[in-house]
Amino acid sequence: MAHGAKGPDGTHCRLDHRTGMTRSSLVVRFPVLAAVAIAIAGCGGRDDTADEVSERGGTAPRGSYEIDPATGETRASFTDDEGAVTTMRSGERVPVALPAGFKLYPGARITNNTRVDQADGQLVLINLASEATPEEMVAFYRNQAEAAGIDVAMSLESGSMTMIGGESSDGTSFSFTATRENDTTQAQLSIGRGIE
Repeated sequence: MAHGAKGPDGTHCRLDHRTGMTRSSLVVRFPVLAAVAIAIAGCGGRDDTADEVSERGGTAPRGSYEIDPATGETRASFTDDEGAVTTMRSGERVPVALPAGFKLYPGARITNNTRVDQADGQLVLINLASEATPEEMVAFYRNQAEAAGIDVAMSLESGSMTMIGGESSDGTSFSFTATRENDTTQAQLSIGRGIE
């Protein structure tokens, strides 16, 4: 496919001259990482007590989640077969904890913030709304990512949606997606490292 040409789905693909691959084919890990949050939420609707587990003849509880009725925040925890604990917090009021070198777009509103922690690993998924254009927001986060040592090797445009993504030498993955809806840009910032 020629550089900048449209694919069969109308998507613009950009060629990475270092690899000879289209940037849309340089897939970052975030679809997999985001699935961690979904998997945790599906582990059960409440905490199991030790007595209930004993009555069922099962093993110790592996996962739980709860929803705060006042804030709507979801908290979840899951322990895998090797004893690794993964926790998740998701909601509009979850405190923002971005990796060094990243900050929120000025004036943007947080519509949801999901944080997944696993040992030394962390995944942050922040949904934003802003009056700024997608181009302005993409440029802002591209500059931050590159300054943080991330090779932004993927760029995808489809209709009103623009997505960029990449990875650093230490395994930190990054993606930013922005879509214009009427007078507002809806965006998602994703940064993760060490989540398996």
